Amino acid sequence: MTLQEIARLVDGEIVCGAERAQEVIEYGFASDLMSDVLTQKRSNFLLITGLANIQTIRTAEISDAQYILFVRRKKATPDMLKLAADNDMTLIQSPFSMFKAAGILYSAGLKPVY
Repeated sequence: MTLQEIARLVDGEIVCGAERAQEVIEYGFASDLMSDVLTQKRSNFLLITGLANIQTIRTAEISDAQYILFVRRKKATPDMLKLAADNDMTLIQSPFSMFKAAGILYSAGLKPVY
C-alpha cells in the first residue's frame, strides 16, 4: 500500500516526505523499544511507534526504516523533522493508538516483518 493510503487509513498526516506519498510499503513493525527496531533485518518497512524523539529518527536511520508512523497523537519536533528530511525519511502522525493503527494497517494488507 502507498504511504498516502497508510496516512488515510490511520487518519494521519504526512508531515515530512510528502513527495514520496505514492511509494509502496509492504511491511510494518510496531514498537516503542528502539533496541527491538535495531534487530530488524528487513529494510523498507514502516516503523509504527509512539516514541517521538530524536533517537527514534537516529534508530530508524541505522535500521534502514525510511518510513515512520507516530501514533497516540505524538508530534515530531522541528529537530526531528530536519533530521528526517536530511535522511529522506517520511513521517506520518496519527491520533490512533498503536494497537488500533497496527490492526487497521494489518487488516488492509500491510505484512508484519515476522
